[in-house]
Amino acid sequence: MSGDSARGLPWDPVVPAASFAALLRSQHLEPRWSLPAEAAGLEAPEGTTVLAFRYADGVLMAGDRRATAGNVIAHRSLQKVFPADGWSAVAISGTAGVALELIRLFQTELEHYEKLEGSRLSLEGKANHLAAMVRAHLPMAFQGLAVVPLFCGFDVASGRGRLYSFDVVGGRYEETDFAATGSGGQYAKSHLRNSFRDGLSEDEALRIAVEALVAAAEEDAATGGPDLQRGIYPNVVVISPQGYREMAQERVAAAARRAMGEAR
Repeated sequence: MSGDSARGLPWDPVVPAASFAALLRSQHLEPRWSLPAEAAGLEAPEGTTVLAFRYADGVLMAGDRRATAGNVIAHRSLQKVFPADGWSAVAISGTAGVALELIRLFQTELEHYEKLEGSRLSLEGKANHLAAMVRAHLPMAFQGLAVVPLFCGFDVASGRGRLYSFDVVGGRYEETDFAATGSGGQYAKSHLRNSFRDGLSEDEALRIAVEALVAAAEEDAATGGPDLQRGIYPNVVVISPQGYREMAQERVAAAARRAMGEAR
């Protein structure tokens, strides 16, 4: 194709068609991960504790529902765990608004790739792509608006659940058994370290996930424990050979009531 013909196209033909973000860049429509210097002191709502771990059928992911802005509770029922696609999930911690935008773009990227290529990106490929997106957000992280996700899914090729943690500069790490991040992540991870074992049933995994979030809320003011009075419970999902599934609220509520009773 000649240069003149190429310039007549509505897109740049040298941009990889399977990347939605690359398509946006070719049209100068990509998200701008930067802020003016005078916005550096902005106090935006932040999501806190999220966790993930393996169980017998795959992997479970959960998050508390609180978002804070400084010492103020900004939201009491923020969703922090989302489907990335039908076989994987992603959870957010850090600056909530930026994280939600990043997750929406990630979901669109995976859908765009699958539609154009006719196949899913591998689970490891999805994790690598998310790491690149976090790395691209680094200018905002330097200004205090950091996003640190967790990612997990069921790997059809190996027949098992896998999970990945990230750091603020886009480092990607596959975890063997469990992971947690956010302001209460160290407390949730400590609970998981003592409670995790191979071959957990789904009910056991749900119980341990809720208990870990309750343990984090006991030590970290930015982590919200279950609110039995308002009916606000952790967001819990599982990814198994049948794909992504959100745990029924009734089951999470029952686990929360037991965990809160034991915490007292």
